[in-house]
Amino acid sequence: MKTSLVMNFSVDKENNRINVEREFAAPVGKVWAAWTQQELLDQWWAPRPWKARTKSMDFREGGTWLYAMVGPEGEEHWSKADYLSIDAKKSFSAIDAFCDADGEINKDFARSTWTNTFTEANGSTTVSVVIQYDKYEDIEQIMQMGFKEGFTMALGNLDELLEK
Repeated sequence: MKTSLVMNFSVDKENNRINVEREFAAPVGKVWAAWTQQELLDQWWAPRPWKARTKSMDFREGGTWLYAMVGPEGEEHWSKADYLSIDAKKSFSAIDAFCDADGEINKDFARSTWTNTFTEANGSTTVSVVIQYDKYEDIEQIMQMGFKEGFTMALGNLDELLEK
């Protein structure tokens, strides 16, 4: 079953964006919950052996999610998402940034705008993620940090969570 699920990852150089399309064998309500509830996000968001740990989450327009990716040696890499728009079980968008534990933005890295769209058909849900950057160099930087591999692994973790 898993092998037939759609997974597309592409970089649109002209428009400075990353496009990810991923199908999950679960109804939209369950997939939406996994992307929008901290106790579920913490179970799949980080690629193993890393773990995601939410410090605070306020999933509403104008709210934020502050979390750390925690490595096997206890090292922490903090990120923050500022929610822009939410259309329940259909889509949400947020501006993402690397930051410190207090949510102070790290200016050495570009911010990106994530737009996540959820579509259900025949009992499965496809999540389309568009990650918009201001310039292509910012995409190159994130790709060199292993974004594609890490995000692909995390989406695989979500498959396992949805099977439970």
